[in-house]
Amino acid sequence: MATWDKKKLPRENGELVDMQVPVLVSASRSTDIPAFYADWFFHRLDKAGYSAWTNPFNGVRSYVSYQNTRFIVFWSKNPRPLLEYLPILERRGIGCYIQYSLNDYEAEGLEKSVPPIAQRIDIFKQLVERLGKGHVIWRFDPLVLTEQISIDTLLAKIENIGNQLFGYTEKLVFSFADIVSYRKVQYNLTKANIHYIDWSEEQMREFAGKLAKLNDKWGYELATCGEKIDLTEFGVQKNHCVDDDLIIRLAHQDKVLMDYLNVKIHPMPQAGLFGETDPLPDGAIMLPGGRYATHGDNRDKGQRLFCGCVKSKDIGEYNTCVHGCEYCYANASKELAVANLRSHKENPFAETITGR
Repeated sequence: MATWDKKKLPRENGELVDMQVPVLVSASRSTDIPAFYADWFFHRLDKAGYSAWTNPFNGVRSYVSYQNTRFIVFWSKNPRPLLEYLPILERRGIGCYIQYSLNDYEAEGLEKSVPPIAQRIDIFKQLVERLGKGHVIWRFDPLVLTEQISIDTLLAKIENIGNQLFGYTEKLVFSFADIVSYRKVQYNLTKANIHYIDWSEEQMREFAGKLAKLNDKWGYELATCGEKIDLTEFGVQKNHCVDDDLIIRLAHQDKVLMDYLNVKIHPMPQAGLFGETDPLPDGAIMLPGGRYATHGDNRDKGQRLFCGCVKSKDIGEYNTCVHGCEYCYANASKELAVANLRSHKENPFAETITGR
């Protein structure tokens, strides 16, 4: 996990405790904060100034202050509640983008509690119109194969959504459901009588090749999340979901954030006497005003082996998302997630998501 500077800061009861003070916050890989806990999060951000977080591995509670936060990456399958809270981020000078998992498993019932696909597509467009293109990233994640869902079925679903999002997004991020590695996911799918098929490398390559051909009409950037397989031959890159390149593009005016990301901004090289220019360094990021940016190695070494995310503080907790997805890895059970949401509602602005 990324480590952060700590400060002695007061809790609401006046007790001084060590609090992490992250510059970059992830909200959240562990649960859908925008869909279910937006009221809680923005109260903790804007009013209380901190929240508490319980480590899922050892149960130890720690505290996170938002006093230094400059950017937030949101993750959601239904980020509609964010629309009313965006002015808070603007007032506080905090940038953001949204990793929006916009899947279509309606017919198969794999995501029972998400809104209808048409409504979710409309929310995507509203957020883009509000935040600007590039701030909302389309994920079809995970790609699930079953006896009823073939590769061609998935491609048809992607084509339907991709056609409707054309002009609203630049990118499609996807991952292949890794069911065998998660015992509880296997158990939940079996319990729901869903006959899953674990992806083979051959099937992954078949999917990527067909997706690349489909993408000829869109020109989206294609990227995988956390996958070992190399699909660059099909134009598919490895994604950085918490992405310093994108953050630099969106918030290069924020010097504090740029210093945190080890960014240096340079003028574009000038043409010489005979029109030649020096080549730009690898990884240069084009900026407005005849400038480009370079940055240091910000990768979070504490994430999964094939994760390309940069260092951020995730403030969510497992066993709190009630979308009811049959393939969920973040809940031990649906019942526990519902119980934790019920506990949250009894104390909706507590230090922790669960209200305890």
